[in-house]
Amino acid sequence: MAKNLSFYLKSALGFLVNIMQIVQPCEIPAAASLRAVLASKGGAFADCYCTEISGTISQSEFVEAFYTSTLFKVERKLLAWFAGKPATDRDAARLANGSATSFSAWTVESRSDDQLLLADFTGRTKSWLMVAPSGDSTSGKMTTLYFGSAVLPEQNSSSVTPKMGFAFHALLGFHKLYSKLLLRAARSRVLANRAARLP
Repeated sequence: MAKNLSFYLKSALGFLVNIMQIVQPCEIPAAASLRAVLASKGGAFADCYCTEISGTISQSEFVEAFYTSTLFKVERKLLAWFAGKPATDRDAARLANGSATSFSAWTVESRSDDQLLLADFTGRTKSWLMVAPSGDSTSGKMTTLYFGSAVLPEQNSSSVTPKMGFAFHALLGFHKLYSKLLLRAARSRVLANRAARLP
């Protein structure tokens, strides 16, 4: 039993190290629409994660892969059950190609050729996706995939200054890990979709 526990712990540690190597926290790009959220709301929190992938990946490819990854499908199920906000792979494709302005619990706040900013139904949480070319490597062109979030502070009637609240601070560690897992899952989905298109 001790050997099994040791094996599982080593496997889990290896998995986390792999995530940290593939997905890194990074500065929000200067041209990111996520920066506008920070500028418009004092005290807001935002973070950003990125990963590189070989080849040229379009924004629509990334968005569809992100919202149809195996991990995000779990979140879609939970939102359907507990928030009454269902979504399908077809809905994700429509969001990705620009023909939809909402998806599950989110509404499109801004969109461009390389970025997508969504606001959740509470209005306090934003999700942001972006692609950017990152030059050439020895094997060819590279694309950086970005995923970021913003959380707006609560306006408490008893306090003049908006605050983030207990739940935000309690769940921040989970949020950071989950963000990395989501981006890694999206990256894997991009690669799987690419492989499926090969002759």
